[in-house]
Amino acid sequence: MRKAPSSAGPNMVSGTNLEHARSHNRRAVLETVRLNGQLTRADLARLTALTPQTVSNIAAELLDAGVLLAGEPLREGGRGQPAIPLSLNPDGAYAVGMQLDHQMLVALALDLSGQARFRLELAVDRPTPDQALPLIAGLLQRLRQESGLDWGRLLGLGLVMPGPFGVEGMTSVGPTTLPGWEGVDSASLTRALGLPVLLEKDATAAAIGERLYGTASTLRNFVYLFVGAGLGAGLFLDGRLYTGGRRNAGEVGHMMVVPDGRPCDCGNRGCLERYVSLQALYEALGIAGGPLATPEHLAGRGIDAAARAGWMPQRGR
Repeated sequence: MRKAPSSAGPNMVSGTNLEHARSHNRRAVLETVRLNGQLTRADLARLTALTPQTVSNIAAELLDAGVLLAGEPLREGGRGQPAIPLSLNPDGAYAVGMQLDHQMLVALALDLSGQARFRLELAVDRPTPDQALPLIAGLLQRLRQESGLDWGRLLGLGLVMPGPFGVEGMTSVGPTTLPGWEGVDSASLTRALGLPVLLEKDATAAAIGERLYGTASTLRNFVYLFVGAGLGAGLFLDGRLYTGGRRNAGEVGHMMVVPDGRPCDCGNRGCLERYVSLQALYEALGIAGGPLATPEHLAGRGIDAAARAGWMPQRGR
């Protein structure tokens, strides 16, 4: 029987007592500990709506794996064994996150608490897969050698890049996308790099990060607008990430907002990212297609110059 949950709150993650959902339950326990810092098994049973026996079994597995740490017993009086608080072991596992965009490849090694433990970056110029994969593999090797982390506890790599994915006439088309990535997916990257890889849109990944660690951690519904070379968004609806059937939900950049407006490489006119994006800003400043646009370069040109050049849409344009 599933226990009746207590009142809902931002620090609760419900589990299920169905045996086939065991992996979900482990994630629910871990996330609840992460959100609350330190919890006893009784606290976990209450907050996840799982039975005490289910929580006890999962906690034992996670303690044996070194993912959770057991604290000093709580001496609060009363009968029975003292409760033992459980906390997340930051060094229980690691992951690598990489962001690939038009100008930079950034790699972070993160611990289980989400803290960045090591960072590397490389300048790039709209790389194709053949150009990017050796660079990604090289950064992974450097992280392994220089970070000092136990690479045997590496869970995998999360790679984010501009979308949309798998959309004919939009994927890898135009200056706001990366060329040649149409047929690349998580499975092909996993085979090429020899470790589990999750490929995701940059806007979606940013929304996930905001939900886990940012100001949206207490929100169940929000939209995260991501302004990069193009314009995208990540969506959380009713506390869950919404990606759509083809993982492209939130691709607002190609909404037509100006009738008969500026031509877009997707074939339409007046798309939103033709007015609100870094590419539109670079065009307005006259530096599109030139050297890397650093913050100092942009400051030197002046954002007000971009406004005068028509970067933001105006009525009738």
